[in-house]
Amino acid sequence: MSGEYITALTPEHKKFLVDLFGDGVAFDPEVLRVYASDASLKVGAVLAMVRPVGVEQVCEFMRWAEAENVAVHPRGRGTSLSGGCVPTVPGIVVSMLGMDRILDISAEDFVAVIEPGVNTARFQAECEKLGLFYPPDPASGKATSVGGNVATCAGGLRAVKYGVTRDYVIGVEAVLPGGKLLKFGGRSHKDVIGLDMGRLFVGSEGTLGIITKLILKLIPKPEASASVLVGYPSLDAALASMSKVFAAGILPCAVEFMNETVLEILGKTGDVPWPQAVKSLLLFQVDGSRGTVPLENARLSQQLNDALWRMEGVGKEEEDNIWAYRRRVSAASYVLGPDRIGGDMAVPRGSLLKAVRRFEEIAASNGKRLIAFGHAGDGNIHANLHYDASDPDDTRRTEKTHHELDAAALEFGGSLSGEHGAGFLKDVSKQLGKEEHSLMRGVRRIFDPRGILNPGKGY
Repeated sequence: MSGEYITALTPEHKKFLVDLFGDGVAFDPEVLRVYASDASLKVGAVLAMVRPVGVEQVCEFMRWAEAENVAVHPRGRGTSLSGGCVPTVPGIVVSMLGMDRILDISAEDFVAVIEPGVNTARFQAECEKLGLFYPPDPASGKATSVGGNVATCAGGLRAVKYGVTRDYVIGVEAVLPGGKLLKFGGRSHKDVIGLDMGRLFVGSEGTLGIITKLILKLIPKPEASASVLVGYPSLDAALASMSKVFAAGILPCAVEFMNETVLEILGKTGDVPWPQAVKSLLLFQVDGSRGTVPLENARLSQQLNDALWRMEGVGKEEEDNIWAYRRRVSAASYVLGPDRIGGDMAVPRGSLLKAVRRFEEIAASNGKRLIAFGHAGDGNIHANLHYDASDPDDTRRTEKTHHELDAAALEFGGSLSGEHGAGFLKDVSKQLGKEEHSLMRGVRRIFDPRGILNPGKGY
């Protein structure tokens, strides 16, 4: 990366930005404080915030930014837990929330064309009105933007059956440093001409260009769904039961797990319906046609006959009541401390139990409690550690634990991140080989020779 970025804006710089963006630019420190951080709660230095409303503004801004060697930090809704939106060097934050139009949803092509600032949940709701389905389902979908999901290749609850964000991106329009507008892919679901350059942007964490338009594949909306929350005496018993489900040839659209610590904090922070003998939970959802869902639900229930307790729901209202317990986990976890470091490691599904137990041992050896939950169907573990940042010793032990958890995930043949991305909080060199890492950096330099885009992030 360049390392020679400007550190302050001149009056000429500010005039250019005001002329280009009008009311969509901010220099006020009180306003910029919002854009200096994200959900990771890390803080960087912001010289200005700009909010484009059209691709022409983005092109002109990126031409200027490269010429002036200004660090550019693309931003969606700031929900990154890995510091993906936090400036590592002073620069200009480009908020894409001004480009939030749904341009087309086609029931004939099974395609949607949208701008990156569109809210994920809003987009899914508009698709469903037409009987269409956009499956990627990050748990924070009500807060995220689709562009942000693309930047990190978000997965979510339904990934075990439907895949992740990259599986639905078939076209990308993006502006590179220097102002070049490039278009990759299109509305065709099948296209094997040339390299799939658009896919490079999925998971690139804002390092290759600023996405201005997305073409997304849609599928028919499932007619029905059913969910079941089942309780076990231990995580060991729960995951053994999950293995029976997959062995029986059943593919749920979602499988979530919660370890013993999760049930403890849920019990401390609100009412729970399960008996005290239940120490671990699995949460399943099946979907499909009105005729097949009852059959799939019956097959699923048959494999869960060793559960101590169960709570079933069919249809949105009943299922929402069940899923509310899973959604409570993040908020309830703060009972263990006011600050959090969150991991989202992924391991091979068959190693999930061993990995969680190893993580718990590592946490205990440092005097910490591990909150482990997540997407059991694809081995994605949300390994959260809570602490008090005002206590230097607690902070040190928590950070040490986090690094040791990352190392343990790799020992199981896993990944440092299953869906949140690396941001600047994960050392990807621990996972990537030297030559592989060098190749990725080389690709990055082709798109961004001066290294102005999100320096210090990702790879």
